[in-house]
Amino acid sequence: MHKGKLHRIIALVKQLSEYWYSITKFLRSTDFTKALILTISIGSAIGIFNALGFSNIGVPLAVGCLLTAPSDTIGTLKHKIVGVITAAFLAGFTSMVIGYASTNIYVTIPVVGIMVFAISYLAVYGFRASMVAFAGLMAVVLSFANVDTSMPLWQHALLISAGGLWYLSLSLIWHFINPKHETEQLLAECLELTGEYLQIRSQLVLNVEGRDDLQSQLFDLQNDLNQKHESLREVLISSRKSSGNSNYARKRLLVFIELVDILELGMANPVNYERMDQLFKEDKEFLKIFSDVTHYLGVQLIAISKSIESKKPVPENKISEYIEKARDTVNRYRDQIDLSEKREHILMLHNLFDYQERQSHKINTIFGVVNNLKQGNTIFMKHKEVVKFITPQEYSFKTLKENFNFGSTIFRHALRLAIVVLFGFSIGAFYSIQNAYWILLTIVVIMRPNYGLTKSRTKERIIGTLIGGVIAIIIVFITQNTYVYGTLGLLSLTMAFSLIQRNYRTAAVFITLSIIFIYALLKPDVIKVIEFRIIDTFVGAILAALGNLFLWPAWEAGNIRNIIATSIAANREFFLEIDKFYHKKGDLPTSYKLARKKAFLEMGNLSAAFQRMTQEPKSKQKDLGLIYRLVSLNQTFLSALASMGTYIRNHNTTDASQDFEVFVKQVLHSLNNAEEGLLAQAEQKKTNVALLKEAKSRLDEKYEELVKIRNQEIADGKQLADHEMRLQLQEAQLITNQLQWLLDISKNIRKTVFKTTSI
Repeated sequence: MHKGKLHRIIALVKQLSEYWYSITKFLRSTDFTKALILTISIGSAIGIFNALGFSNIGVPLAVGCLLTAPSDTIGTLKHKIVGVITAAFLAGFTSMVIGYASTNIYVTIPVVGIMVFAISYLAVYGFRASMVAFAGLMAVVLSFANVDTSMPLWQHALLISAGGLWYLSLSLIWHFINPKHETEQLLAECLELTGEYLQIRSQLVLNVEGRDDLQSQLFDLQNDLNQKHESLREVLISSRKSSGNSNYARKRLLVFIELVDILELGMANPVNYERMDQLFKEDKEFLKIFSDVTHYLGVQLIAISKSIESKKPVPENKISEYIEKARDTVNRYRDQIDLSEKREHILMLHNLFDYQERQSHKINTIFGVVNNLKQGNTIFMKHKEVVKFITPQEYSFKTLKENFNFGSTIFRHALRLAIVVLFGFSIGAFYSIQNAYWILLTIVVIMRPNYGLTKSRTKERIIGTLIGGVIAIIIVFITQNTYVYGTLGLLSLTMAFSLIQRNYRTAAVFITLSIIFIYALLKPDVIKVIEFRIIDTFVGAILAALGNLFLWPAWEAGNIRNIIATSIAANREFFLEIDKFYHKKGDLPTSYKLARKKAFLEMGNLSAAFQRMTQEPKSKQKDLGLIYRLVSLNQTFLSALASMGTYIRNHNTTDASQDFEVFVKQVLHSLNNAEEGLLAQAEQKKTNVALLKEAKSRLDEKYEELVKIRNQEIADGKQLADHEMRLQLQEAQLITNQLQWLLDISKNIRKTVFKTTSI
């Protein structure tokens, strides 16, 4: 009983410790820092000019801070400065145009429609541009807030732009005080996500029934990791260009490179799990240690992540102990079996062990770099080579022109948003709704180019607004102190902007609270403010949902074939690079790394597109089961490629044979045929079965010859194989199995493509 209480106390302390870590992690996060800077910039703008007796100046400055802050996204310092400045001047210009147009309703309607469309259309230039466009859209909305500035519109517009520059100045001050904060945050997030990825991956070894769910979780994590990798590439590579080849830059770049390799290794299937289930049906206890090792590797990465965030030493590293346990397991299994009967079994365990040993080396390298050991000084990469890994964004008129048609998702979204905003504006004007611009605000914040995200945001916005309204009512009944309202308004604003990218529902709660309490300072009837806030949010949310449902909806089924084809093409190019490297060996070429990066990114895009498709109406989910199969097959194919690629890179392999090339050509044949079927409605072309059968037979013969030699060695009393003999057996078994596996997957991809009716 005493021990039971002690365990419960220990568990409680551990849980409280985790909660405290989560809170401190959030308070140290980049999102919270930016929200705090925004709150300070707004508070200082209003406070300073109120104290000087110019309250009419403080309000537009605060509005400018509020509008431009979202454009302060992750990236290089140069891109952030340009983005915030552009957002500031766009917000000021938009406010002035709408302000002058609002004097006449017949002028207002077309001007609002044109401005909303034009500003939304800027999103064709990517995520940062969409955040800059958001500043312009919010300026359109807030132009109808009826704020009395007692000054000419052009002065009001200039002050809004000045507010954006004021926010930028405070943000830059923080950047120069702590220039490494964003990089460290991104690196820690990548480490944590990679650790979680390995922990989920560890369950695949034993959890036969739950593999489909685990694979689905891995798809989502891979997508998140790809996005984090893109952001980290831009920050690390561009900062390296500006600051030179510093020790700090080299170390962080080395950690990032190791993380990319860990993800590739993590994606690599060193074994075919179905085959493993058959072989180790009676010996599952020997697989558990491999699951435990991979799980601990994930734990170690998460521990390194926490040490970076908390700036504390990394906890004790016990990776070598786990690796030794795995090595002992392989030796114990080999000692108790008949090698002539279970050679495939032991080779499979060797493959698993080699995979984990390579992962352990990479994580130990990261461990050493984070602890300032000498490994951090060993990386030198030419800028011309490394800059190729940054995905460029072309800012040209050509991009605008190419997307100006109904085939473009952004074009349709911009047109849809303009019409829905005009409809919401008309409802507010016709019914003389108090604070009708809240309807427009809800529309602009909720509407997204795809139906699924708009649907989820609509739901979260409504729930968050209702919760925020209830909390506000409770607080209003408890106190009517304006100082309390002001304090809660600023705190809620900070929390809202901190959480808007992490948890939109919770952010909506704080957005509602901040607006209600700020209005409570201006209007005595707070209950009416809450009532109008909830009603306007409902109206805006319903209009946004209906707009995405009926106005030129961009259903994923209409574009999924192109995304699948792009993923297949990226996998094919990665396969070709692996084939080239198998022949030439030597240093890993940049083209290999670029092909790998593209294959990972396109697989992430395909997974994300499928997830969006599952959120759409059932009637629009054509061939959902077959498309899911194509997503899974592409993912499995990429995993098999990663497995083959990492094996060839990390072992002294023999020369590639003509039989190997027969398989390569037939795999490429199936992939090409599948891509043609998706894009050009080509006919299905079957593989050359006879040619493959001959090649497979010769590869098997080579493996059997090695087995005979090894069996003879055992008969002669040589129980332990030479290192070279073991590697030859391992290569013959793994490469042959992987080739056959890749061929089977590529054929299944081709067959599945030609079964579908929607693509």
